[in-house]
Amino acid sequence: MASRDIVQYDTGLSRLLSVLAKVFLAAYVVWTILPFVIMIGSSMKDLLQAFTLPEVGDWAGTSALVHFTPTFKHYVALFTEESFGTYLSNSLLASVGSALLAVILGTSCAYSMSRYEFRGKKDLLFWIISTRMAPVVAVIVPLYAIFRNFGLVGTIPGLILAYTTFNLPFAIWMLKGFFDNVPYAVEEAAQCDGATRFQATLMILPLVAPGIGAFLVLCILFAWNDFLFATIIGSGAAKTLPAATKELVQPQNVQWGKIMAAGVVTTAPMMLLGLLIRRYLVAGLTMGAVKE
Repeated sequence: MASRDIVQYDTGLSRLLSVLAKVFLAAYVVWTILPFVIMIGSSMKDLLQAFTLPEVGDWAGTSALVHFTPTFKHYVALFTEESFGTYLSNSLLASVGSALLAVILGTSCAYSMSRYEFRGKKDLLFWIISTRMAPVVAVIVPLYAIFRNFGLVGTIPGLILAYTTFNLPFAIWMLKGFFDNVPYAVEEAAQCDGATRFQATLMILPLVAPGIGAFLVLCILFAWNDFLFATIIGSGAAKTLPAATKELVQPQNVQWGKIMAAGVVTTAPMMLLGLLIRRYLVAGLTMGAVKE
């Protein structure tokens, strides 16, 4: 009898925990998605409709969220009046360029750190990651002075270099773990068959391709969402979407419609990218998590 009561208690407890988990996940999904729904809806509303108060008794405000006349004039104004086409191309060039540069240099360095043993290797690895630990605000002034002396302020190459400076240490540490997960016997077998060291290295790249691709996406996300470097280093001709969106907030006029539309233009490409490669992103980030 006691054992049956224990089984029933465990069953009831597991059901309760399952219900609580589902409720928590549902609340989390609503909490996460609702701001995007409001942002998309507000970007397609006229100014008067955006600030319309809910009707009496509509405590959730669903009528104001759903019943409105959609318009795309804010999106048109962004690309015709605010030059957001240029800012979009700047964001693409800076994020993709810095991600490619960080991954190429990081792959080379991570492979060397993984395959070669030398004195001071652990100290060097710690020094590399320590450069990433420093907050951006602590180094932005000396970086600005250096970039200004070389004429890199307000240029896409300067912005790419700034992003690469902070992405490269992270790339070396993550990619080293991917290479550590590949047995060195694969390269030795290739060299026994007559391949050179460089050819053997190229042969194992497909084995770490998911990890490299995952980190490439992370570098793009870091650079795409950056605001501080884009405002200070990329000011002027190299202005990106986050910095351009901030300028829509003016002392005399806050252009809410354009701000919401700019938010959609900024977040939509990265959300679409994440949905397209989510399977490969998870597979790449879990590489090297377990060593056999």
